[in-house]
Amino acid sequence: MRFRSWVLLIGVVAVLGCLALAQTQKPASPPGTAATQVGGKYVQVQNNQRYQGGKWIEISYGRPIKRERQNLFGAGVDYGKKVSDGSPVWRAGANQTTRLKTEVPLIFDGKTLPAGEYSVFVDLKEQAWTIIFSTWPAQEKYDPKNKDALWGSYGYTPDKDVLRAAMKLDTLPFSMDQFTIAFIDMTSVDGKLAMMWDKTMATVPFKVGS
Repeated sequence: MRFRSWVLLIGVVAVLGCLALAQTQKPASPPGTAATQVGGKYVQVQNNQRYQGGKWIEISYGRPIKRERQNLFGAGVDYGKKVSDGSPVWRAGANQTTRLKTEVPLIFDGKTLPAGEYSVFVDLKEQAWTIIFSTWPAQEKYDPKNKDALWGSYGYTPDKDVLRAAMKLDTLPFSMDQFTIAFIDMTSVDGKLAMMWDKTMATVPFKVGS
């Protein structure tokens, strides 16, 4: 009996150890966010300045890591196929569909994206990236039977597109190891949305609507 008790105890400890390890291990592409506030101003409140009246713009996305891979996006007719993984467009990250939430209308290339929540994709061409804002809902967990919402960009169709805008491509003077989305050159009324990975940076300017 004593031997069986020890075996049972060791088994329980092993299971608990595996569970603890699973909880501490990070996913291969950790989640990330990029956020900014626009339209507000700093006001003096007693002895401090506080930013008031601002509206939030936030993007949530998966952040794949380069891990020494070369030529991430490919070239020629195969450009973008590796990161898109068989989808017609790129999910602009990894895992769940990239999502944009904005409390204010945003104007891209003269076209207005109303305040709300959208899925974000990128149509990848070697010399021309196009950002896509879509009303496709996003799955929280992958369900291949769910045809009413997307996981990543699998099953994407353009019928729910709200706005498309051309992105400017530049070569970075360094290699960005982890895919990064950021708001750059921001003012209270405009700015740029940037996507960076390896030595590629794609940006799209926008204005804050009213």
